[in-house]
Amino acid sequence: MADPAPALRFSVPLSATRRGARLARLLAVEQLRSWGLPFEPARLLVAELAANAVLHGRVPGRSFRLTLAVVPPATLRIEVTDTRGDRLPVRTPDGGGPLAESGRGLLLVAELADRWGVEEGPVPCKTVWAELDLGPAAER
Repeated sequence: MADPAPALRFSVPLSATRRGARLARLLAVEQLRSWGLPFEPARLLVAELAANAVLHGRVPGRSFRLTLAVVPPATLRIEVTDTRGDRLPVRTPDGGGPLAESGRGLLLVAELADRWGVEEGPVPCKTVWAELDLGPAAER
């Protein structure tokens, strides 16, 4: 049997630009506020996942999608879908080394999220997701 649809769901396409990534963060904060949920550390997770979609998943003329959903029992699921399914995130234990100019974002995601991962498809897409356990106060 399939999981029931989330009671709270928000999904929006955004331009694969720095402005789109910034808008993803701002929209996420406002949506979480409207649901009465805390927006930290979700704000940081959205910012990092959206920035990665713009930097590593950008295809000219195509957008990325931000989805927020509260799923049972009390989990906030953040998804960022882009159209570069051929470029999957690489988990590096040290973030690329001490002199690397990038590569630490997924370390931040791993530290802040209770769980995270990547789902491939449908072609040509991939979805990078992170989940936060909300606790009993968020159950509705």
